[in-house]
Amino acid sequence: MTWLAVIALAIYASWGAAGVMASFALVLLGLSLWSLFEYCMHRFLFHLKFGTVIGQRLIFLMHGNHHAAPNDRYRNLMPPIVSIAILGTVWCLFLALLGRMGSPLFLGFAIGYVLYDAVHYACHQFPMRSPLLRQLRRHHIRHHHSRTEGNYAITAIFWDWLFGTYIAAKNL
Repeated sequence: MTWLAVIALAIYASWGAAGVMASFALVLLGLSLWSLFEYCMHRFLFHLKFGTVIGQRLIFLMHGNHHAAPNDRYRNLMPPIVSIAILGTVWCLFLALLGRMGSPLFLGFAIGYVLYDAVHYACHQFPMRSPLLRQLRRHHIRHHHSRTEGNYAITAIFWDWLFGTYIAAKNL
């Protein structure tokens, strides 16, 4: 319900902000920005190596607890209050940069986040029957069970290929 409300609000704010084609392009750009944001957050923030106990605890609370119990359904999603704070900040940034046209850009970003949340949760909780979803699940599970860092992307595997962080099954 939370994400339906966020998406509905973004659609409402996007209405008339730009022409149909420009809005469509901004939504697609927002989806693309989300996928890169997802990769970068997971690689550079969630797996950051702190030298202090406080830093290590912060990373554990943010993401390490998910690695400690990857199939715990309560640790597969970021708490909504955190997600809403991040999304709200991103929306404000897009509005500051593009005015009203920042809303369709945010709409694509938010749709990307909701898709990511659903795929990530499903990777850990459900059998994946379609070939695409099975591939996404295998990719992500390698991230959890590999001895090396990699496979940071959840929904856009090409970022791992592009940035050289792809873990093939033979490397496990």
